[in-house]
Amino acid sequence: MHDALLVAFVTLTFIMAGLVKGVIGLGLPTVAVGLLGLVLPPAQAAALLVVPSLVTNLWQCALGARLGALLRRLWPMLLGIAAGTWAGSGLLADGNGAASIALGVTLIVYATAGLAAPKLHVPPYLEPWLSPLVGAATGVVTAATGVLVIPAVPYLQALALDKDELVQAMGLSFTVSTLALAASLAHEGLFQAPLATASALALLPALAGMWLGQRVRNRIRPDRFRLYLFAGLLAVGGHLVLQPLF
Repeated sequence: MHDALLVAFVTLTFIMAGLVKGVIGLGLPTVAVGLLGLVLPPAQAAALLVVPSLVTNLWQCALGARLGALLRRLWPMLLGIAAGTWAGSGLLADGNGAASIALGVTLIVYATAGLAAPKLHVPPYLEPWLSPLVGAATGVVTAATGVLVIPAVPYLQALALDKDELVQAMGLSFTVSTLALAASLAHEGLFQAPLATASALALLPALAGMWLGQRVRNRIRPDRFRLYLFAGLLAVGGHLVLQPLF
């Protein structure tokens, strides 16, 4: 792809990803990595999302007054995320197409779960056992694909948190995932100055998209918007999986 077209595509991708986050409170890394994965290797796509994801999720973490309580409750999961991401370090650098296929499969799983919207519930007595396992699995998926949501988001949704707690918990999980991903990419030499600069510049369209999403939030039905989002991610995931066959 021509450099000017690539810059335009990346800019529009982060505007779209920011818009999604502005409307429903999550989805920036997933949308950004999924779309960028169509034109860039997954490792480069993941590197570009580091700064926009970190800044927007730190802001999401700061909302509300439950951060301390959530840290005390979720620290085993957060530690698992860091450990799993580090253990999977290098998976994104795979050069034989496996990373793109893994990204596609992850998007399909996430979109299918979003469309099915299963009602899950985790009993409190299982949390000490499940939290580190969910965290480690999320870390490995993050390291392999750059997608931060599987299985962390379904797990958090199953903890019977109220709306504000859930938003803050997801921001906390995504922040740790982003930091761990950045450390993993840097360790593999995939987050050097040029990509770090490009990631910082990508923050501007991401913030513009978030502002736009917040403006239209009350003018669009969130359930209808989610339907379109998950259908789009399903199509992108299918394309990434089938692309090596053609």
